[in-house]
Amino acid sequence: MASDWFDNLGRPQFVVAPMVDASELAWRLLCRNHAAQLCYTPMLHSYIFTKDAKYRKEYFTTSSNDRPLIVQFCGNDPDVMAAAAKLVEKDCDAIDINLGCPQSIAKRGRYGAFLQDDWSLLQKIVTAMSQAVTVPITCKVRVFDSIDKSIEYALMLQNAGCKLLTVHGRTREQKGPLTGIANWEHIKAVRKAVSIPMFANGNIQCLEDVYRCINFTGVDGVMSAEGILTNPALFEGINPVTWEIAMEYLDLVEKYPCPSSFIRGHLFKIFHKIFTLEGNNEDRELLATAQNLNDFKQVCIRIRHKYLPFHEGRIHFQDDGMTRCGFDLILPPWICQPYVRISPDEHTQKMELCKQQDNAKRIIEDPDGIHISRKKMKKLRRYLRRPTKPDAVTNRKRDICTNDVCPNPCGIKCAYQLCKKCCRNKCYNEDCFCEGHDCRMYKREKVKENKDNT
Repeated sequence: MASDWFDNLGRPQFVVAPMVDASELAWRLLCRNHAAQLCYTPMLHSYIFTKDAKYRKEYFTTSSNDRPLIVQFCGNDPDVMAAAAKLVEKDCDAIDINLGCPQSIAKRGRYGAFLQDDWSLLQKIVTAMSQAVTVPITCKVRVFDSIDKSIEYALMLQNAGCKLLTVHGRTREQKGPLTGIANWEHIKAVRKAVSIPMFANGNIQCLEDVYRCINFTGVDGVMSAEGILTNPALFEGINPVTWEIAMEYLDLVEKYPCPSSFIRGHLFKIFHKIFTLEGNNEDRELLATAQNLNDFKQVCIRIRHKYLPFHEGRIHFQDDGMTRCGFDLILPPWICQPYVRISPDEHTQKMELCKQQDNAKRIIEDPDGIHISRKKMKKLRRYLRRPTKPDAVTNRKRDICTNDVCPNPCGIKCAYQLCKKCCRNKCYNEDCFCEGHDCRMYKREKVKENKDNT
């Protein structure tokens, strides 16, 4: 079933997924040191890759010990995708098309999983790239809700020239807090239908999951993304100490530099369990603001200093938040371990509860038990924020101009308790003076002089 090129790769079973800002060279080499057999580059944008030499230099780096390697591109233009593939064919063993990204940026850019409805375009992309380069073209996809449509989709890509298929057992809508469980039944059905090598992706948290997936679905290998981020030694079947694996990664970064944002993201994943403890907020803040390699190493040193006595058994570690269910082993927080999401149903219930609590806070009643609207409550809060004003100011709206036919409020300092207009008229007609409105008689005299002159 496997082709010659796949045999030449050694028929890899343990595969590190393409991850934006996460599967850079240093991380790939770290995973290779811990039993990973094949790695993907981060997703590269084909259009930018062909136009921007700086982008190519920063985001596509490799070395002689970084093989076998598959480079992944995203895009929706067959010619541009083919041109990008030509630029890397000598530095990799295959080129992958990203047809699985479900994020909003992929929707705006019309690539990733948002191309899975345009089969004619996908056929053109796969065919154009296959004809342009000598290395195999592969595809990473997500499943449809229907098993039959997922099989038809996979066969279409195979017939177009795809030489290896990676199937993520989740739909395009399963992402973020609604990720849920990947469906291995879909993967198994696709595996039976296609004749090209195939990887499975989804639900991999430990080495045992890898073997369970292979046995259940019949795939050639298993790809891990989130699982490998929290435990780079996942394929080795061990759970290393966090600060040891983190320092090993930082040593590789020193040799193969990458942006600090990549390093920060990896360390947050490795230390994710430790940072859930309130006592480590300062270390978490230090990592969040770290700017160079020495700052990142200091975080590892601080965590090692704090937890090494517990790890060596010199001090007993007691975490009230850890509960034991049956015979399940609970790993201490300084050991690499998978990040377990809550289920979509739990997330929905949690959001509904938060919404109800939020609405309850918004419902406010006056002393008579009558609900106060949000608009009125906003005005009341704004009024309460103002400092107390003198009586003269607070009563301003109640003092009306003493001119019976005038509805305007009177001036606060007006000697005649008139509005400005009425006061001006009074001073003009009666040759009087108001200090509050500064209405003087000389103004009338000037008007008379002007009239006399005319």
